[in-house]
Amino acid sequence: MRLLLVEDDQDLLRVLKRSLEESGYNVDGVTNGLDARAYLQAYEYSVAIVDWQLPGMTGVELIEQVRRVGNKVPILILTAKDTAREKIQGLDSGADDYLVKPFDFGELLARLRALQRRPESGGDPILRVGDIELDPSLHEIVAGHERLDLTPREYAILEVLIRKHPSVVSRSAIALHAWNDEADAVGSNTIDVHMARLRAKLARSTSHIETVRSVGYRLAEGG
Repeated sequence: MRLLLVEDDQDLLRVLKRSLEESGYNVDGVTNGLDARAYLQAYEYSVAIVDWQLPGMTGVELIEQVRRVGNKVPILILTAKDTAREKIQGLDSGADDYLVKPFDFGELLARLRALQRRPESGGDPILRVGDIELDPSLHEIVAGHERLDLTPREYAILEVLIRKHPSVVSRSAIALHAWNDEADAVGSNTIDVHMARLRAKLARSTSHIETVRSVGYRLAEGG
């Protein structure tokens, strides 16, 4: 599960990022609204956590811009502002939830789980490709009615292939999604090993991972 964390307090950013990663999330951390907007344009996230007070543009301005271009990523806004008027302003900007600082980390995790369970525009939150189903709220993948026993790396790789289906996903995009800050150090052989293990675990599925030479991988149905 990949999150975007936008927080200008670098100490808080570092602590939250580490704690979220220890809780099983892949986290991209940025400290300003302009970088956050670029990340949201380039990558797909399960949830974005956005601080209200940011350099360059406020969190509210960022959310408004993101919503104007049709990005429906669930957004949790963090702020020290706690009046009813300010909460209304944050939610009216397009945020899905609101958490006042200081907060309990357990509550943050609970709110993230709730956002992941929330259907987009009333749709089914379960992602499906053939007989493969991904449940973001439970962090589980089922293939052929059997739950796959995946490592965190394998889950992240299969997740990005499912979310991008039927498109081809480049090796660099896979490395960034599954290895996060370590992506630059991930070699082709490492990705190939994980793909081989994933293919073995999908042996009974009606879907399979295809290699697109010199481009990357894609999840295909049938065959």
